[in-house]
Amino acid sequence: MIDLHIHTTESDGSTPPVRILEQARDAGLEAVAISDHDTLAGYDATAPLAAAAGLDLVCGIELSTRWRSAGDSRGPSVHILAYFLNGAPGAGFRQWLVELQATRHDRNRRLVERLQSLGVAITMEEIRAFGRPLPGRPHFARLLVEKGYVRTIEEAFKRYLGEFARAYVARESPDSAEGIHRVLDAGGTPSLAHPKRLAKMGAAKKAQAIEGMVNAGLRAVEAYHSEHTRQDIETYKALAKRYGLAITGGSDFHGENKPGVVLGMGSIDRIGIPSQVLENLRASLRS
Repeated sequence: MIDLHIHTTESDGSTPPVRILEQARDAGLEAVAISDHDTLAGYDATAPLAAAAGLDLVCGIELSTRWRSAGDSRGPSVHILAYFLNGAPGAGFRQWLVELQATRHDRNRRLVERLQSLGVAITMEEIRAFGRPLPGRPHFARLLVEKGYVRTIEEAFKRYLGEFARAYVARESPDSAEGIHRVLDAGGTPSLAHPKRLAKMGAAKKAQAIEGMVNAGLRAVEAYHSEHTRQDIETYKALAKRYGLAITGGSDFHGENKPGVVLGMGSIDRIGIPSQVLENLRASLRS
């Protein structure tokens, strides 16, 4: 079995990169992809160690983008997973990531200000202590739990941090098409992450977005994911077949920041991801 969607302490996970390798080995996984948000630091930290742990390590990343259709200046959030199956991308892609990280830091500053305006006593220093080096909303959620403003991480997102919650502030994110182009130009394979989340767009807009991303160069879709039931998996396999896309899959593991998600197995139906998924992904790249 494999897991191609894992987050570490280099973004919004709670498990250090090296510990991920240990847990993956203990779980009997054959291959993993560190796919932190907007950073390759987790992959860079584990690349020299994976072989000794007996693991096939794939260079991955998860990019936060927005699908903007005509007349829609903001657009819904769409996450693009990128896999660099022939090795890590070069300096140009990494410099672009630095620019993306700057927008994340700016969002965090504005989110702190918004929470403070709602009477939540937190500071940027506290957030940085929770989420070095790249804090995300799960770190805000954990701090809200620790300070007693909410009981659980889920409640933190529902009341304050979710896209339609009181304290939500939008981040300046690239267009989905731009993210796909950047990945392709860097030699990577772009995959649509957790497609079930696109349901909130509505059926017509979802179809338009998927077709637009395919036309932009999307190469794969994440059929296996913690939020997907067995029926969902079959639905997204059919979607992949319809558009000539490869299939990817991962647990979206965040450690304590996503309780209930098991490395390599997900959460809802605890479906292991077969090694054939990675073999087919590599075959699609060769073809």
